[in-house]
Amino acid sequence: MTASPTARAQRPRRSSRWVPGNHFELLENGEEFFPRVFDSIRNARSEVLLETFILFDDKIGQALHAALLEAAQRGVQVHVLVDGFGSPDLPPEFIASLVQAGVHFRVFDPGGRRLFGQRLNLLRRMHRKIVVVDGELAFIGGINYSADHVADFGPQAKQDWSVAVRGPIVAHMHRFARRAVLPRHEQKRQRRTPLPELPHAGSADALFVTRDNDLHTTDIERHYRIALRAARERVVIANAYFFPGWRLVRALRRAARRGVQVSLILQGEPDMPIVKTAASLLYDHLLRAGVRIYEYCERPLHGKVALVDGQWSTVGSSNLDPLSLSLNLEANVVIRDEAFNDLLYGRLQRLMQDSCKQVRPQPQGAFEGLRLLRGYCVYHLMRWFPTWAGWLPRHQPTISLVRPGAQ
Repeated sequence: MTASPTARAQRPRRSSRWVPGNHFELLENGEEFFPRVFDSIRNARSEVLLETFILFDDKIGQALHAALLEAAQRGVQVHVLVDGFGSPDLPPEFIASLVQAGVHFRVFDPGGRRLFGQRLNLLRRMHRKIVVVDGELAFIGGINYSADHVADFGPQAKQDWSVAVRGPIVAHMHRFARRAVLPRHEQKRQRRTPLPELPHAGSADALFVTRDNDLHTTDIERHYRIALRAARERVVIANAYFFPGWRLVRALRRAARRGVQVSLILQGEPDMPIVKTAASLLYDHLLRAGVRIYEYCERPLHGKVALVDGQWSTVGSSNLDPLSLSLNLEANVVIRDEAFNDLLYGRLQRLMQDSCKQVRPQPQGAFEGLRLLRGYCVYHLMRWFPTWAGWLPRHQPTISLVRPGAQ
């Protein structure tokens, strides 16, 4: 692997105003997501841009590999960016066959030192999951390219969502994805090129919102808080890794106290036990304000979706935890559309009714004071985590291009 010059974290201009005329198709789990993405790549005419945190050499990774290889062999420009921590063990022949066919394969922060066999480059990961085909069709969500996103994987198969996107917002996603993978001189040319005017594909207004460690450190969290402050009827959040900062917790509590039905769907059968332990530290604080908490117990929850009232929704890669809100590079779409909101609400309502256990407030007892003290300490720990997250190891990530013939 030959490293290209150090690439600074991208600082592209994002869509700061609602972009009208879009269509969003909700894709639940790998069964709906993978066939759509693979077919789109196979039908690509000129370009495929793909970013992912995880790409494994399993049946899903091999299916993606075949689609990318076929596209590149017939002259489609294919750019792939994977995270070096999330995708550490791809066989050399897996990558080499793509590169030799003309795929531009890049790794975000590759390698990394190890201590007692453990990788040390855990922080500030490229956690986005974006695909853009021909600048016209995009996919974004929380689904990685691994077999644990399809049901036949077994009890540990993940529950997740993504969306297929058409319409003018795709131009914003396309420009961002190109800047993430292109060399710096190409990025400068992109900045001088006006956005293409894509035809309207539906009735949804949309924002493309990202988080980085430079200019957009709190954008995704800010849109959550804006929506929670405006909520009047209902809020439903399904999020795999839930340990948000105090401002977001405060917004949830205030919404519930003014009569909004606030429901959280969190992990009941987590892929990492510490996830449930961390979230449960907040339960008492939230339940006392009237927030309803449901633990999804059918299999691990990996989703990152939310809705507010009858219009606002969001789907993307961002969890509501310190990694996603203060360290990782993330991307979400925010959608303003009644039909999409209603569809997502129906899916989440079914999940709560059929596959979740509602958490009930604990009765007061001998350890009531200890529980209150624990809640107070956790609350104020959250209040300061954006500050102390800035003290964690910070480095300039590199994006390395794999060149033909490189080992």
